Amino acid sequence: MLSAFLVAFGVIFVAELGDKSQLMALAFATRYRALPVLVAITLSTATIHLVSVLVGGAVGAALPRDAIAVIGGIAFIGFGLWTLRGDDDGESEGERSTLSGRSIVISVATVFFLSEFGDKTMLASVTLATENGLVGTWLGATAGMVTADAIAIWVGTSMGSRLPERGIRIASAAAFFAFGVWMILDAIL
Repeated sequence: MLSAFLVAFGVIFVAELGDKSQLMALAFATRYRALPVLVAITLSTATIHLVSVLVGGAVGAALPRDAIAVIGGIAFIGFGLWTLRGDDDGESEGERSTLSGRSIVISVATVFFLSEFGDKTMLASVTLATENGLVGTWLGATAGMVTADAIAIWVGTSMGSRLPERGIRIASAAAFFAFGVWMILDAIL
């Protein structure tokens, strides 16, 4: 189990560095309190990797990767549009959201779950589960991803007040659009 944990932790941590979900974690941390964002990421990550490991253990790597990538690409373009539109919650520039912790957890967890479905880290944990222990792979994949995203939360929290909200919104939307188009093109070409 320790070997499966260490392999999964290392693979997923490295795969997550610079990934879109790290950008999302940073963006969420500039708007919301860090703890609810971290809780949401942990819950959604544990869930998506549990699904991945169960699928990997049961059927190997038989997911229809191209169809999932197209759906994920469309979702990312939608996230980009949503990000550009912004949240109409009455906040002024530079203010943190006053949403309840529960609302933040539900919102962030939902977005993370949808964005990770079919992502390289999900597919990596499916593949790792076909060759390693299921529990160790699940725990290692979850810990690796949460650790990488916690780094982004820390950066977002510490630099959030110094970063212009409009600039973050535009950069995040551009990244979502780029990832969405890339995922779609990668699947159909």
